[in-house]
Amino acid sequence: MFSVYGKAGRLFRGSMEELRKIGPTSALARTQRVAGVGRGATDDFVAQLALAGQGGHAAPARPDAAHRDAMAAYAQAAASQPPRHPLKLVQDIMNPGAICVGLEDNVGQAWGVLAQHQLGQAPVVDANGVLVGLLTRAELMRSDRLPGPHAHALVWQALLVQSVADLMWTPVPSVAPATDIRRLARVLLDTGLPGLPVVDDAGKVQAFVSRTDILRAVVADPPLDLWS
Repeated sequence: MFSVYGKAGRLFRGSMEELRKIGPTSALARTQRVAGVGRGATDDFVAQLALAGQGGHAAPARPDAAHRDAMAAYAQAAASQPPRHPLKLVQDIMNPGAICVGLEDNVGQAWGVLAQHQLGQAPVVDANGVLVGLLTRAELMRSDRLPGPHAHALVWQALLVQSVADLMWTPVPSVAPATDIRRLARVLLDTGLPGLPVVDDAGKVQAFVSRTDILRAVVADPPLDLWS
């Protein structure tokens, strides 16, 4: 399930197919798309130990107490691990909690948040924590927005005190935690966005799920469930 939020609140809620038919998010396609870096191959090597004492070979000496304790600790740790399941939904790959920017913040404050947490983007929320937009580092760094190299310091100061509300992407699509990962990937391809805010039914931001999160799911163990 996807939603679109703006300054006036939720503007749309529906399926991926319905989202692709509406117009409010079409402007998001102007965001610079992530360039492909090619497909790399990763070999996964698993070492298996053969049991001695078979095929006529002499059995090894019995392990001492230290080895027995280590083996017992390993077995206990392996047994205590929760059962794994294929990754299929957004909630399986998202990292709970999201670094957000306030609607009342200025550009200087927002830039500080992005720099401190080394982020390329951050959801923008109102005083109640409800999603209203998305601020990207690329949008702040647009060449037609930055003052020239010889601009007066007051020009830079005017930019830094400008409201986030004037520069953020809005309306902005969001995704529900129980959404299929493949549908999320389709929307990211359609919009060119690096990721989407994950919101609850009230529109409050719970997380931010990115292209990188999807790539991690593809190579994870257990892997992304691509075939069900």
